[in-house]
Amino acid sequence: MCARIWVVIPTYNEAANVEGIVRAAMTELGRVAGEDYRILIIDDNSPDGTGAIADSLAAETPHVEVLHRATKSGLGHAYLAGFSRALTGGAQLVVEMDADFSHDPRYLAPLLAAARDADLVLGSRYVSGGGVRDWGPLRRLISRGGGAYARAILRVDVHDLTGGFKCIRREVLEAIDLPSVRAEGYVFQIEVTYRALLAGFKVREIPIVFQDRTQGQSKMSARIAIEAMWLVPRLRREAPAAIAAHAAAGADSLT
Repeated sequence: MCARIWVVIPTYNEAANVEGIVRAAMTELGRVAGEDYRILIIDDNSPDGTGAIADSLAAETPHVEVLHRATKSGLGHAYLAGFSRALTGGAQLVVEMDADFSHDPRYLAPLLAAARDADLVLGSRYVSGGGVRDWGPLRRLISRGGGAYARAILRVDVHDLTGGFKCIRREVLEAIDLPSVRAEGYVFQIEVTYRALLAGFKVREIPIVFQDRTQGQSKMSARIAIEAMWLVPRLRREAPAAIAAHAAAGADSLT
């Protein structure tokens, strides 16, 4: 099925959430996009049966598709696989969204609306009107501090670089050399946005309120936080060259 709007939802052990989030997203997408949407669930062989629930949803409606991966190899790899499938399926807009209801489906409409005059739209916790619910002081400090650190190193004016609720135009994904994106965890979100800015695309933030999950287990870990500390400076060094090489290759293909 080809569709203009694709919502990509990675899952690992989200049996308690996946059906609810998909049905809620379908309701919102049906309201704003009619039939012209597709929800892609990318399951990393969840041992709790998430994949089977996703398959049952896909069997029920043509608006849902499931991509099964053999092992859990990271958020970045899951999204890259999802982007590839969405582009093959005709996507003009690709939305990243968590499965655990931390990203409220009611924000799908404003994300898509903002994409009318922006190339990448971020659902931002840290602009006026945005916020976070049910986080302790340490989690808030890590999130705020990590964002400030990335902004300072990369020298960009984006308030919520680590956020994972975003809408991306097809042209962005085609321009930022996805095969060379190597970051995992939440640094993946930083890298995609940074590459979009380097490539000259317009990035816009709209406010969202992030609600911490009520069911299932958070995927945040010390490894992810440590990865961010050393990968962000590497992005500053390596991403500009990757974008430039990709643009040059594209120009050469037209001559």
